Amino acid sequence: MARKKKRKNSKNKIPNLTATIFSILKKNRNQHFNYKQIAAKLGVTDASGRNQIIKKLQQLKEKKQIEEVERGKFKAIVSTEYYRGILDLTSNGNGYVICDAFDEDIFITSNNINKALDGDEVEVYVYKRRRSDKMQGEIVQVIKRNKTEFVGVLQIAKSFGFVSVSNPKMYTDIFVPKNKIKSAEDGDKVVVRIEDWPEKADSPFGVITQVLGKPGEHHTEIHAILAEYGLPYQFPDEVQLFADKLDTSITADEIAKRRDMREVLTFTIDPKDAKDFDDALSFEVLENGNYEIGIHIADVSHYLKEDTILDNEAYDRATSVYLVDRVVPMLPEILSNGACSLRPHEEKYTFSAVFEMDKNAKVIDQWFGRTVTYSDERFAYEEAQHIIETGENTIPEDISIREGGAYSVSDDIKDATLTLDRLAKKMRAKRMGAGAISFDKVEVKFMLDKENEPAGIFFKTSKDANKLIEEFMLLANRKVAEFIGKKKAEGGKPKTFVYRTHDDPDEEKLMNLNNVISRFGYSVNLKSRKTITASLNDLLQEVQGKKEQNLVDTLAIRSMSKAEYTTHNIGHYGLAFDYYTHFTSPIRRYPDVMVHRLLQYYLDGNKSANEKIYEEKCQHSSNMENLAAKAERDSIKYMQVKFMQNHQDEEFLGVISGVTEWGIYVEIISNKCEGMVRIREIKDDYYTFDERQYALVGDVTKNTYQLGDEVYVKVKNADLIKRHLDFTLIGKKEN
Repeated sequence: MARKKKRKNSKNKIPNLTATIFSILKKNRNQHFNYKQIAAKLGVTDASGRNQIIKKLQQLKEKKQIEEVERGKFKAIVSTEYYRGILDLTSNGNGYVICDAFDEDIFITSNNINKALDGDEVEVYVYKRRRSDKMQGEIVQVIKRNKTEFVGVLQIAKSFGFVSVSNPKMYTDIFVPKNKIKSAEDGDKVVVRIEDWPEKADSPFGVITQVLGKPGEHHTEIHAILAEYGLPYQFPDEVQLFADKLDTSITADEIAKRRDMREVLTFTIDPKDAKDFDDALSFEVLENGNYEIGIHIADVSHYLKEDTILDNEAYDRATSVYLVDRVVPMLPEILSNGACSLRPHEEKYTFSAVFEMDKNAKVIDQWFGRTVTYSDERFAYEEAQHIIETGENTIPEDISIREGGAYSVSDDIKDATLTLDRLAKKMRAKRMGAGAISFDKVEVKFMLDKENEPAGIFFKTSKDANKLIEEFMLLANRKVAEFIGKKKAEGGKPKTFVYRTHDDPDEEKLMNLNNVISRFGYSVNLKSRKTITASLNDLLQEVQGKKEQNLVDTLAIRSMSKAEYTTHNIGHYGLAFDYYTHFTSPIRRYPDVMVHRLLQYYLDGNKSANEKIYEEKCQHSSNMENLAAKAERDSIKYMQVKFMQNHQDEEFLGVISGVTEWGIYVEIISNKCEGMVRIREIKDDYYTFDERQYALVGDVTKNTYQLGDEVYVKVKNADLIKRHLDFTLIGKKEN
């Protein structure tokens, strides 16, 4: 109730009136206002308050901060210190504006945020800090909100409610009038949409748009993760109906328009729990002794026609989202698991890259186009791996994914698998020799019971069967990009295409990486591009299986630039390719659909497509990919916290993965769960943070807790709602 009282009492009392008036004029700099209009914006109704406004307007005019454009009408004087940028808030309430005009970010104190929220596009007034060359600023206008919907917990009073937002970067709760609470109950986790933020209000005003459920419940928290990033978890009825009415039959007329490859040996290799098989390999030995290898991809664009509601929905989503316990698909199931899934013993429409290769994995010839294929077999990675490791035809019962248990494959399929493996290894060796970086980061996976509760944790590593598929997918992606990238439009400019690019790493980030890994006795040679990639690969190889592997892998990945979609090709640093795109996963990625469409468009002899339109689509796809990745990480963190709730009495060995002024982060070696030991909880001394050593140092004992140290911990608190683990420190591991 105190919040309501504060609102009422502040009606005619405006703190820092001069700044508030100036802020109104700056935000509306193309308009002019008289004192009555400003008073109305501030909710000032008494004569004394209006006189104060008149007085402050004159003072601002004398300081030449505003001008009187007509008698009694004022507007702000615009100076060159105003810039546009994106606000990046910190959890302590301060923030930084990232602006193209400056190399360094502009620091914004919490009292100068002026109702901007994290990720908003803002206009900022820039000045230099006192006694410093660093830039500081004041946000004067929100140009575009990054988001208007937030997830939080509703608290209801008699005549209103407030939503306390889960995101630590959200510095205010959201006021909800009683008539906009709808069916939500006190304590519910909800989605709230901001509708207005009145000038005089401390908090924005919103409306409840969705009730997610009670905090802590499994489905509530999973749906909350999706809602936080604006990701849907079901298809609108009209989209589902449209998809259900699609003609998914294989017709003679359509087959006649395609290259018929149904008689060529074809099979898929995928995870054992996969339902959408969007790629298959075909294999044939040619009369000259070379191999014809087809990389066949589901022809999603055959069904997904441009400018339909289905296509619009797929574009909006831009990607499938892979949470721990579910997949939120880009396409409805009738396509993703049905018509577009290259299931065994079914004819399918495909888009193919077919290569003639010699025994040294050199590409002799290539062909791209629409095909019809028939998958003879479906393998899990474990089954293909068994063939590669043993050279045997029989798949044993313990790794078989078939209902009948153990089974045998034909000699043709066994020989094809072994030959493809040999070729893949040659391609990989060549790629690594050209400067590609080998990121084989350990993936955390969960064993779930029937109720989707985490029964155990295991680590997914990439073996030969995974790398076989990876190399042939990379080949198709690279060759498609090269094929179009070398085509010239009128004027000699390359034709518009969708590339997957990866810029060179940032030197400052690499130097920071070196500072951290030097604690473990490693280093990266920064002399040249060649020495960087060579020493990075040596580092990633050297840490494999060691306690610090996950930390070093994570830091090395963070030192890299982010890969993105764009029409402007700069190559792919991490893969050491001059041309690269995404062609091989159109069921789950919209950029691959765009690539299929453009490839066919150019195969048909058309002129260059509109670059501006495709660049906009690329940016959207990159943004959605980032949101999906965050949701996926949050779902892993949620499940790790849930897993640790059931192990609160156990002692775990962990490695210190981060050191801050408020405590140490510890990653448990056996399951990769990370939690925090707060500095105030370490009782044997008074500890302070030594930034230079990446350590907490005891004032009396000089005992240190340093990055990379092994320590024993127990779970103190596992907070499912915040997705956060607090640990109790038991002590260091004795060497």
